[in-house]
Formats: sequence, structure tokens, C-alpha cells
Amino acid sequence: MNDVDANLLRSIPLSDIQQVTFYKRDELTTDLICCDVEASGQVWTFNEEMMGWDALLSHLEQLSGFQADWFSRVGQPPFEASETIAFSRL
Repeated sequence: MNDVDANLLRSIPLSDIQQVTFYKRDELTTDLICCDVEASGQVWTFNEEMMGWDALLSHLEQLSGFQADWFSRVGQPPFEASETIAFSRL
């Protein structure tokens, strides 16, 4: 998957989302922020370098109970494994 567009977001309706997990991957000189969205028995994996990342975040932020402070829990400290569940119905 190369980018996030309106068609993709429509295929992941908010009502079907079970869990949203943010984490980072050490890419040697930088960290790559990633997001797994579990919906309808499928896991969709996204990362901050994808076109449409901001649209994905705007979509997810509409979930009732979504923890908008996810970045502060994932971003620091640099180059260390970090994961947080920003939303869960499980």
C-alpha cells in the first residue's frame, strides 16, 4: 500500500475499527512512526511517510475515546521500541 486516499478510508468505517495501535520502527538514523488498524478481521498497516497520513489521523481521531496524545507516548525516547494503543473496543 503506497498511500491513503478517500476510497481506502471509506473501506475502513469507524464502526468497524476494533483497535488502533501506534508504534515506531528504528530505521538506523530515524524512527518511522507506524499505525496498525484492526477492522473487520483485517489489520491495515500505515506509516507516516505514506501520502495521506494526515487524512488517516483525521479519520481515526473521530473515534469516540481515541487517545489523541498517542504521539507523546510513542515518539520519545528516540530509537527505543515504543507502542501504545490509542483506541480499543476489544
